[in-house]
Amino acid sequence: MFFGTWYGIYRIIVVGVLAYLSLVVLLRISGKRTLSKMNAFDLVVTVGIGSVLGIILLNKKVPLLEGITAYLVLIVMQYVVAWLSVRSHLIDRLVKSSPTLLFYRDDYIREMMKKERIAEMEVLQAVRDAGYGSLKDVNMVILEADGGMSVIGKEKEDDEEVMKHVTGY
Repeated sequence: MFFGTWYGIYRIIVVGVLAYLSLVVLLRISGKRTLSKMNAFDLVVTVGIGSVLGIILLNKKVPLLEGITAYLVLIVMQYVVAWLSVRSHLIDRLVKSSPTLLFYRDDYIREMMKKERIAEMEVLQAVRDAGYGSLKDVNMVILEADGGMSVIGKEKEDDEEVMKHVTGY
Protein backbone atom coordinates (compact mmCIF):
# COMPACT_ATOMS: atom_id res chain seq x y z
CA MET A 1 0.00 0.00 0.00
CA PHE A 2 2.79 2.46 0.85
CA PHE A 3 5.51 1.00 -1.33
CA GLY A 4 5.38 -1.11 -4.48
CA THR A 5 8.81 -1.60 -5.95
CA TRP A 6 11.91 0.42 -6.57
CA TYR A 7 11.26 -0.08 -10.28
CA GLY A 8 7.92 1.78 -9.92
CA ILE A 9 9.67 4.72 -8.25
CA TYR A 10 12.45 4.69 -10.87
CA ARG A 11 9.87 4.57 -13.70
CA ILE A 12 7.95 7.56 -12.30
CA ILE A 13 11.16 9.61 -12.01
CA VAL A 14 12.43 8.79 -15.52
CA VAL A 15 9.06 9.02 -17.25
CA GLY A 16 8.15 12.13 -15.24
CA VAL A 17 11.30 13.98 -16.26
CA LEU A 18 10.93 12.97 -19.92
CA ALA A 19 7.19 13.78 -19.99
CA TYR A 20 7.85 17.15 -18.38
CA LEU A 21 10.64 18.02 -20.81
CA SER A 22 8.56 16.95 -23.83
CA LEU A 23 5.61 19.02 -22.58
CA VAL A 24 7.81 22.11 -22.15
CA VAL A 25 9.22 21.66 -25.68
CA LEU A 26 5.74 21.18 -27.19
CA LEU A 27 4.34 24.20 -25.34
CA ARG A 28 7.25 26.37 -26.50
CA ILE A 29 6.75 25.22 -30.10
CA SER A 30 2.98 25.82 -29.96
CA GLY A 31 3.42 29.48 -29.00
CA LYS A 32 2.11 31.91 -26.43
CA ARG A 33 -1.54 31.28 -27.31
CA THR A 34 -1.45 27.89 -25.59
CA LEU A 35 -0.46 29.56 -22.33
CA SER A 36 -2.71 32.63 -22.58
CA LYS A 37 -5.66 33.48 -20.37
CA MET A 38 -8.17 30.73 -20.83
CA ASN A 39 -11.46 30.55 -22.60
CA ALA A 40 -13.49 27.32 -22.79
CA PHE A 41 -11.41 25.52 -25.39
CA ASP A 42 -8.12 26.56 -23.75
CA LEU A 43 -9.39 25.12 -20.47
CA VAL A 44 -10.15 21.79 -22.15
CA VAL A 45 -6.56 21.61 -23.43
CA THR A 46 -5.12 22.54 -20.03
CA VAL A 47 -7.19 19.96 -18.16
CA GLY A 48 -6.43 17.37 -20.84
CA ILE A 49 -2.68 17.99 -20.60
CA GLY A 50 -2.80 17.62 -16.83
CA SER A 51 -4.77 14.41 -17.14
CA VAL A 52 -2.35 12.99 -19.71
CA LEU A 53 0.61 13.87 -17.47
CA GLY A 54 -0.99 12.04 -14.54
CA ILE A 55 -1.73 8.99 -16.64
CA ILE A 56 1.77 8.89 -18.12
CA LEU A 57 3.32 9.10 -14.66
CA LEU A 58 1.15 6.61 -12.83
CA ASN A 59 -0.20 4.13 -15.36
CA LYS A 60 2.48 1.60 -16.28
CA LYS A 61 0.40 0.43 -19.24
CA VAL A 62 0.74 3.80 -21.03
CA PRO A 63 4.10 4.15 -22.77
CA LEU A 64 5.80 7.54 -22.76
CA LEU A 65 5.55 7.90 -26.55
CA GLU A 66 1.78 7.39 -26.43
CA GLY A 67 1.52 10.09 -23.76
CA ILE A 68 3.62 12.48 -25.82
CA THR A 69 1.36 11.72 -28.80
CA ALA A 70 -1.66 12.61 -26.63
CA TYR A 71 0.04 15.93 -25.70
CA LEU A 72 0.67 16.57 -29.37
CA VAL A 73 -2.95 15.85 -30.33
CA LEU A 74 -4.27 18.25 -27.67
CA ILE A 75 -1.84 21.02 -28.59
CA VAL A 76 -2.40 20.62 -32.33
CA MET A 77 -6.19 20.71 -31.82
CA GLN A 78 -5.86 23.86 -29.74
CA TYR A 79 -3.68 25.41 -32.46
CA VAL A 80 -6.14 24.42 -35.22
CA VAL A 81 -9.15 25.80 -33.35
CA ALA A 82 -7.30 29.05 -32.58
CA TRP A 83 -6.13 29.32 -36.22
CA LEU A 84 -9.68 28.74 -37.50
CA SER A 85 -11.24 31.16 -35.02
CA VAL A 86 -8.93 33.95 -36.19
CA ARG A 87 -10.00 33.31 -39.80
CA SER A 88 -13.71 32.55 -39.34
CA HIS A 89 -16.16 34.67 -37.39
CA LEU A 90 -18.52 31.67 -37.12
CA ILE A 91 -15.85 29.42 -35.56
CA ASP A 92 -14.78 32.26 -33.27
CA ARG A 93 -18.35 32.67 -32.01
CA LEU A 94 -18.72 28.91 -31.53
CA VAL A 95 -15.64 28.49 -29.34
CA LYS A 96 -15.48 31.81 -27.52
CA SER A 97 -17.98 33.84 -25.61
CA SER A 98 -18.33 37.54 -26.20
CA PRO A 99 -17.78 40.20 -23.54
CA THR A 100 -20.87 41.14 -21.54
CA LEU A 101 -21.82 44.55 -20.18
CA LEU A 102 -22.60 44.34 -16.45
CA PHE A 103 -22.71 48.01 -15.43
CA TYR A 104 -23.32 51.07 -17.59
CA ARG A 105 -23.67 54.74 -16.64
CA ASP A 106 -24.73 54.38 -13.01
CA ASP A 107 -26.90 51.29 -13.53
CA TYR A 108 -26.32 47.59 -13.09
CA ILE A 109 -27.51 45.53 -16.06
CA ARG A 110 -29.23 42.98 -13.86
CA GLU A 111 -30.46 40.75 -16.70
CA MET A 112 -26.88 40.22 -17.87
CA MET A 113 -25.56 39.83 -14.31
CA LYS A 114 -28.16 37.15 -13.68
CA LYS A 115 -27.37 35.39 -16.97
CA GLU A 116 -23.62 35.41 -16.20
CA ARG A 117 -24.14 34.58 -12.49
CA ILE A 118 -22.30 37.70 -11.30
CA ALA A 119 -23.19 39.33 -7.97
CA GLU A 120 -22.99 43.06 -7.25
CA MET A 121 -20.16 42.43 -4.80
CA GLU A 122 -18.06 40.91 -7.60
CA VAL A 123 -18.60 44.00 -9.74
CA LEU A 124 -17.67 46.22 -6.80
CA GLN A 125 -14.53 44.17 -6.19
CA ALA A 126 -13.50 44.62 -9.83
CA VAL A 127 -14.08 48.36 -9.49
CA ARG A 128 -11.86 48.51 -6.39
CA ASP A 129 -9.23 46.30 -8.05
CA ALA A 130 -9.15 48.79 -10.93
CA GLY A 131 -8.36 51.58 -8.47
CA TYR A 132 -11.73 53.29 -8.31
CA GLY A 133 -13.26 54.14 -4.96
CA SER A 134 -16.84 54.32 -6.11
CA LEU A 135 -19.18 53.37 -8.93
CA LYS A 136 -19.69 57.11 -9.40
CA ASP A 137 -16.27 57.20 -11.07
CA VAL A 138 -17.05 54.28 -13.38
CA ASN A 139 -18.75 54.42 -16.77
CA MET A 140 -18.92 50.67 -17.42
CA VAL A 141 -17.88 47.24 -16.20
CA ILE A 142 -17.49 44.49 -18.78
CA LEU A 143 -17.20 40.75 -18.12
CA GLU A 144 -14.56 39.66 -20.63
CA ALA A 145 -14.53 36.39 -22.56
CA ASP A 146 -11.80 35.01 -20.28
CA GLY A 147 -13.87 35.68 -17.14
CA GLY A 148 -11.99 38.80 -16.04
CA MET A 149 -13.71 42.14 -15.60
CA SER A 150 -12.66 45.35 -17.31
CA VAL A 151 -13.56 48.62 -15.63
CA ILE A 152 -13.81 51.77 -17.77
CA GLY A 153 -13.78 55.05 -15.91
CA LYS A 154 -15.90 58.08 -16.72
CA GLU A 155 -12.85 59.87 -18.11
CA LYS A 156 -13.24 57.73 -21.25
CA GLU A 157 -15.76 59.31 -23.60
CA ASP A 158 -15.82 56.95 -26.61
CA ASP A 159 -18.45 54.39 -25.53
CA GLU A 160 -19.18 53.28 -29.09
CA GLU A 161 -15.63 52.06 -29.69
CA VAL A 162 -15.54 50.13 -26.43
CA MET A 163 -18.99 48.62 -26.97
CA LYS A 164 -18.51 47.24 -30.50
CA HIS A 165 -18.31 43.58 -29.45
CA VAL A 166 -20.06 43.66 -26.07
CA THR A 167 -23.29 41.77 -25.37
CA GLY A 168 -26.03 43.58 -23.45
CA TYR A 169 -25.53 47.06 -24.89
